[in-house]
Amino acid sequence: MTISFALGPDQLAVKDAARQFAQQRLRPLAAAVRAEHDPLARAQLARAPFEEAVASGFLAGLIPVQVGGAASSGVDAAIFVEEWATESPDFTISFAGPLIALTPVYEAGTPEQVGRFVAPFLVREGAPVAAMAFSEPAGSANYAAPAPAAGIETTAVVDGDHWVINGHKAWASHLPGWDGDGPDLMTIVCRTPGGVSVIVAEREHLAGHIEVEEYYDLPGLRGCLTARIRLRDVRVPLDNLIGTEGQGIELTRNAFLASGASIGTFATAAMRRTFDIAYEFARTEKRGGSVAILEHQAVADILSDAKGRIEATRLLSWRALDAVLSQAPNALELALHAKVFGSETGLDVVNRLIQAVGVSAYDNAMLLTEQLAHVLAYPIIEGSNVGMRRRQLQELLLSASYDPLSASGLS
Repeated sequence: MTISFALGPDQLAVKDAARQFAQQRLRPLAAAVRAEHDPLARAQLARAPFEEAVASGFLAGLIPVQVGGAASSGVDAAIFVEEWATESPDFTISFAGPLIALTPVYEAGTPEQVGRFVAPFLVREGAPVAAMAFSEPAGSANYAAPAPAAGIETTAVVDGDHWVINGHKAWASHLPGWDGDGPDLMTIVCRTPGGVSVIVAEREHLAGHIEVEEYYDLPGLRGCLTARIRLRDVRVPLDNLIGTEGQGIELTRNAFLASGASIGTFATAAMRRTFDIAYEFARTEKRGGSVAILEHQAVADILSDAKGRIEATRLLSWRALDAVLSQAPNALELALHAKVFGSETGLDVVNRLIQAVGVSAYDNAMLLTEQLAHVLAYPIIEGSNVGMRRRQLQELLLSASYDPLSASGLS
């Protein structure tokens, strides 16, 4: 089998369409978000471009072809995400909710569940959103911990032919939905009598049973609709349980593989945007000298090092997301590296490029501190590196069957 790193005609078409939409619709949205101070009002600004993106078929690009979507490979999805995240990572995170929320359904759902829960995201109208209700206000790094540790505190108890769910959730984008009555689909990680489990609630179950306790005012990714909510007596049919009771630990870990791999792509987008600004500055600014600052070795070194790390992160993220969506056996390790290496490289590269520009970078108008605020989030969202991701890597290394060459396919 021939391995090629050249993009094919279909992938170039994905890139062109995504870039055009990003420049025409997401760039103005990002400017509007900067000007709005209220976090809920900021998030609502995304609704119109969200509806346009759905009508254009972009949402299907996040749904695997096997279930009726258009995502034929992880590389296609990564190309699409990078183009959008370069202009508006917060919009992209909000739009990509199904990427994580539907993963447990793909893995362990019945054919009937897959068809029913995926259907709202295959349409080309409206603004359907999905949320993975995992994180809790007290922290969720130890969600799988047995008693006497708290672990997941949201509960689901049986009442007749329904689950009744109560608890608090936070941080996932669009937990309240557009109007406070919930998203179209919420995948809830909760504790049932049989252990940590995953139950899907649809909007009809959530409406009137969500209390928004706070809309978070974030330093970066400011257009994300991010909140702390209380789920109060949410009644969900028993057959909305995904897999079996007690399977939630495994399903939750696997659900975060795609989002973790995609963080490498979000970091790539932030580095790319920052590099473009810093490179133009270095190429044109003399800063009182006789030549452009790019002609000084120290500045050129920062830029060249950054470019190499951007390319490395991009390729790793392509490989990781493709492995996850194709369910390759090496998907776990690749996704973890994309998350940890990608997010931490992104933070370091953006910081270094800011130093190349100097004090002018501290002017908000240059948008470099905005990129820094974005990349500050990437090591700590979608499963924090310290609290979860590095622990998973440690588990891999401690495994008696671990093969260092398996991730590359060279074992």
